[in-house]
Amino acid sequence: MRRLALSLLFLPFCSLAQAEPLHGIAMHGEPALSADYTHFPYVNTEAKKGGKVNYGVVGTFDALNPFVLKGMRTSARGVWDPEFGNLLYEPLMTRSSDEPFTLYGLLAETVEWDEARSFVQFNLNPKAHWNDGKPVTPEDVMFTFELLRDKGRPPFNSRLAVVEKMEKVGEHGVKFTFNDKANRETALIFASSTPILPKHAVDAATFDQTSLTVPVGSGPYKIKDIRAGEKITWTRDPNYWGKDIASKVGFDNYDEISVSYFLQESTLFEAFKKGEIDVYPEGDANHWLRAYDFPAVEKGDVVKEAFKPGLPSGMLGFVFNTRRPIFADAKVREALSVAFDFEWLNKTLFSGAFSRTQSYWQNSALGAYGSAADDRELALLGPAKDRIPAKILSGTYTLPKTDASGGDRKALGQAVKLFAEAGYRIKGGKMLDASGKPLAFEVMTQNEGQEKMAIAYQRTLKLIGIDMAIRTVDDAQYQARSNNFDYDMIIKAYTSSLSPGAEQPNRWGSASRDAAGSFNYAGVADADIDRMIEALLQARNPDDFTAAVRAYDRLLVAGHYVVPLYHIGEQWVARWKHIGRPEATPLYGYQRSVWFDARAQ
Repeated sequence: MRRLALSLLFLPFCSLAQAEPLHGIAMHGEPALSADYTHFPYVNTEAKKGGKVNYGVVGTFDALNPFVLKGMRTSARGVWDPEFGNLLYEPLMTRSSDEPFTLYGLLAETVEWDEARSFVQFNLNPKAHWNDGKPVTPEDVMFTFELLRDKGRPPFNSRLAVVEKMEKVGEHGVKFTFNDKANRETALIFASSTPILPKHAVDAATFDQTSLTVPVGSGPYKIKDIRAGEKITWTRDPNYWGKDIASKVGFDNYDEISVSYFLQESTLFEAFKKGEIDVYPEGDANHWLRAYDFPAVEKGDVVKEAFKPGLPSGMLGFVFNTRRPIFADAKVREALSVAFDFEWLNKTLFSGAFSRTQSYWQNSALGAYGSAADDRELALLGPAKDRIPAKILSGTYTLPKTDASGGDRKALGQAVKLFAEAGYRIKGGKMLDASGKPLAFEVMTQNEGQEKMAIAYQRTLKLIGIDMAIRTVDDAQYQARSNNFDYDMIIKAYTSSLSPGAEQPNRWGSASRDAAGSFNYAGVADADIDRMIEALLQARNPDDFTAAVRAYDRLLVAGHYVVPLYHIGEQWVARWKHIGRPEATPLYGYQRSVWFDARAQ
């Protein structure tokens, strides 16, 4: 009896025992790097600091706050920017680009959680400070989450919706105890995808207004000069607190980073040819094959490189806005997808360089294409499997392959048959619905490349009596209309990672359908898709996770929300040879933030 009493007394103390501080956390499994790691495997530890790099982008900017709706797509690059590096603001932990989803210490030196991930505690690095010299504190972290809840845009404004309690622990700790709305990825999103802002230097009352007032940050760079809409220049902070911690060794090598803005891609490329821009990421196959015949390439002063990341394909395509009645019927969307002549487009515009995309996670173990649904997947889908065509369930579904003529009679005949099943018929050379109304819609494009693809689609659809108009708009209008879902059809790219998770509800979840500024461009609201998102978020082991993502992929493909276009399978980049890079290429492909100016060596 005494032994039983002692056991019962012991159990509460076990449950209350403090979790062990960890140097890193992974979504599934354990971090690849041990607690005594000295740097990420894809950096050049010998790269000396110095020199500069000049980047170029198409667009404009009028703000320095990307965390509110007004500045969402018009904030200067670099403020919070995975591509160029988070130059001004930092998260609590940083992601390794050589692992699917693993985080290591940054502002938070260590982290604590339990097996159920019912809470997470971030223990701030005592050395962390803002660029005005004041320390980063737990109060800054709590202030940030509350401010973004009240004034931030999606998805930042929903972070605290999954928190039951937020509290300061000791001198350097912040603990988040989650409610039943949280999932197994929540702690990692809190750590890696939320910028930490300085409470003492942010005016909460005006936070949601656009401004070019230079903010205070904790990152490795400060703003040196701003020319609104034209150029922003960053200078490396010699007093940056984190320059010697393991997760930052080999990063932030330039003394100066500038980002110039251009109205057109062609103008940006001309600036690159002249040496005014140092790095040019290429996404146009024809351009990659034919445009690099200028003297600097021939002399070896400009280097062309193709990187092969270990990433899934993602999805680039014409996106249907299903909020529009004409696209509410999946059969109509399928018919319009079948009518698209990819082979003609690939041959004529891209010299056959691309492969047709068949699913959202193609070329990876997470993709449904090429993989039959197993028992685990079918159990997850439940009755939803009955709405998925057999070929999609078996992993053998492909979009029709045409004769590349731009008017393949077989493919167009299949499209017309599908339209008939949806209640349409061709009469007087027009595709009419049951009430006699012609099928007509507009695709909004952003640049010349998108416009060329739209023109090819327009020409084919005209053959079966469909009137597709094209409207190319400037960047500001494009962003405003995208935010408000003011379009019939739009061309968008959905990137896919090896760890899809918390970003998915904002792309495809029902709750984001009518949320201005969300990435739910297709206007999807589907209970089965919501279930699969929840399943992948709650998966506790790799097998359950893979099954959930594949099932999710099948539902998205079966819904025909996008007319799939193409993927490259490579990352194409041209750079002036004085911009050096490490030899290793990580899982996620090249990382600009570890490149360097070789002239500084």
